[in-house]
Amino acid sequence: MKGRIFTFLICILLTVLVVYKLDDIVSFTASLFNETPEVAVAKKNTYSRTQNYEFVQITDDFVPYNYQDLLNIFYTVLDAGYDTFTFYCPNEYLDCISDVEKISDSENVDVLTTLGNFVAPFNNFTTLRVLYDTAGEVTIEVTHLYTDEDISNINAKIDELWNELVTDEMEKEDIIYAFHDYIINTTRYDEAYATTPNDDETPHNSSKANGPLFDGYAICSGYTDAMAIILDRLDIPNFKVASDTHVWNALYLDNEWLHLDLTWDDPVSEDHSVDNLLHKFFLINTQTLEEFDISDHTFDKSIYLELK
Repeated sequence: MKGRIFTFLICILLTVLVVYKLDDIVSFTASLFNETPEVAVAKKNTYSRTQNYEFVQITDDFVPYNYQDLLNIFYTVLDAGYDTFTFYCPNEYLDCISDVEKISDSENVDVLTTLGNFVAPFNNFTTLRVLYDTAGEVTIEVTHLYTDEDISNINAKIDELWNELVTDEMEKEDIIYAFHDYIINTTRYDEAYATTPNDDETPHNSSKANGPLFDGYAICSGYTDAMAIILDRLDIPNFKVASDTHVWNALYLDNEWLHLDLTWDDPVSEDHSVDNLLHKFFLINTQTLEEFDISDHTFDKSIYLELK
């Protein structure tokens, strides 16, 4: 009899505890089924800048709760140089997958291209595939713009040029100046590539740093990538600025964000016989750039906020 009473009392006590802690028990049980899976984060590669900008920032939290969080995740993945990365949308973020679709829409590549402008050239992409499902799993697959062979050759070439052009007494601005002049003096604007980039009328890698460093031909993206690689060597914060028709460098030097445009400092002469070298667009501020009133240099200040 006493045993039955004791068992009865234990049951009552357990019932009281369950009722008292019901919310905690429900939350714990729900968490077992709804908890966002843990994200595996690999080590970043050598070319990661790990640089925050006003438009987009590096994150170590890969659980997004809004559109900006998603931008930061995509940017961090690109900056790190990952080939593939998987993260998960939490249940609370109801528009997560639709926002992922907006960012990765193949009909509107501007968002991803813009994010690519903030990463080092060697970590930028030529194609980016985004896979997702209704459960909220999102996988980013990156095909990088530069191959391992490209990177090895470019680094070897820059090492060679560094020994030729740079001396111990040179300041950072002097080094930028030396490479600016070298690239322009050894490169012509590739009009054939710029006019028909999908045809076989030019054999040059003019859209990449390979063009000016090895082929002697470039379009604006080639000039810009080559200089960005130099700026990264100098540990100078920098990114690429893009308008609807053009791209050039922005860099932070002497506590100021400045513009640097090698393409426009290497203009094509009317008869194509003169090798021009200008310094009109060498380390100028935004006010000076805008005073030139050139449509190619009209950029979105809501993105490149440092250049206001």
